Amino acid sequence: MERGKVLVRLNAFLSMCGIASRRKADQLILEGRVKVNGITVREFGWRIDPQKDVVEVDGKPVKPQRYRYIALYKPCCYLTALGTSKEGKRTIQELIKDIPERLYPAGRLDYNAEGLLILTNDGQLANRIMHPRYKLPKTYQVLVKGKVSAETLESMKRGAELEDGFAKPVSARILRYEKDNTLLEVVFTEGRKHIVKRFTAHFGHKVLKLRRTAIGPIKLGKLSPGKWRDLSKEEVMALKKAVKMLN
Repeated sequence: MERGKVLVRLNAFLSMCGIASRRKADQLILEGRVKVNGITVREFGWRIDPQKDVVEVDGKPVKPQRYRYIALYKPCCYLTALGTSKEGKRTIQELIKDIPERLYPAGRLDYNAEGLLILTNDGQLANRIMHPRYKLPKTYQVLVKGKVSAETLESMKRGAELEDGFAKPVSARILRYEKDNTLLEVVFTEGRKHIVKRFTAHFGHKVLKLRRTAIGPIKLGKLSPGKWRDLSKEEVMALKKAVKMLN
């Protein structure tokens, strides 16, 4: 591959262009409705260079939408999902319904957790935010039951063996005590399911409230629950640099 050349999966490209979801894009490919440089493609996993290759669907050229990047404050009791929920639960789709672009969450937050989500139609950046290879730190404020002692905090910093492997935070500190409970700040670079909850529970402290306050250089800031804002150019550049898309 040429230096600096970025290839993306054809189904991801069609999704980024707002043509269809990745699953439906695969169906279009299977039906022979997609051409790349005049050649019908029927293979899943086909990769293209968006800067050079010409993609057509049903004979019409496809061009990518402009990239958009937003920070969303997901409130508690919303699913990190688009569309409607089979269980009738609220989803983040309700919060971004006025955004014309088809955006996807770059990562997840538990139903009962709240805080920062990044949404974008830039598939490459989204993948890097989520990929463990790039070790992008995620910062959480965690209210746990009981008073975390100094000894327990030091043990947390050393890490713990969970059922799916060893887990060690980048950092952990006590922000304050709230009556008989403790507000911690914990930073992880991995996104294993329920990792923060399982980690603190390992030390005998159940999570009462969980809020993500930062993803790499992007801060939740003064966003209110349910609200969103566009990332600044400086924030996008900093985020790309953090996941090694920029030198």
